[in-house]
Amino acid sequence: MAADAAKVARIVNEMVAERSERLDLSNCKLTSFPVALFKMMKDVVGNIRFVSLQNNELKSIAADFLTNFSQLQELNLEGNLLKKLPDEVKTLTHLKSINLARNKLSEFPHQLTELAALEIINLEANEITEMPLENLNSMPSLKLLNLKSNPLNIGTQLAGQMQIKFELLVSAE
Repeated sequence: MAADAAKVARIVNEMVAERSERLDLSNCKLTSFPVALFKMMKDVVGNIRFVSLQNNELKSIAADFLTNFSQLQELNLEGNLLKKLPDEVKTLTHLKSINLARNKLSEFPHQLTELAALEIINLEANEITEMPLENLNSMPSLKLLNLKSNPLNIGTQLAGQMQIKFELLVSAE
C-alpha cells in the first residue's frame, strides 16, 4: 500500500515539475482519486488535457475530480469497477474521447450525450443492454461508439429507427 502511494506521489510530482498536460495513474491500485493530489497539482490542474486511471479499482468517480479537470480532452477509465458516472461529467465540455471499457456499467451513461465535443465513446465489455440511439444521433461530433461485448438487444432497438450517423461497433451474435 505504501509503495503504491509513493508511486502515485512520484508520478504526480514528475508531472507537476514537467508542467505536463498528461496525468497517467494507470495500474496504481487506486480505489478512489486521492483528493490531496489536487493540492499538489494546484498550479497545473487547469492545463491537464489527458488523464488515465486505467486498470485501477475505482468503484466511483467523485464530482470534484471532474470539476477540477475542466480542460480535459481525453479520459481513460478502462478496467475499473465503475457502475455509473456522476452528473458532473457534463462539465467536461472539452472532452473528445472517453474510454469506459471493461467496467460494470449496466446503463448507457446518458450524461455523455450532452457533451457536444465528444467524438469517441468506448464502452466495450460492460453490461449495457440498451442505448439512447436518438440522443446519440443528435451528438454533433460523435464519430465512434464501441459497444462490443455488451448484452445489447441491438436488433429490436434498431428496427424502425433512423440512420446512424456515426460508426457503431457491436459484437456479431
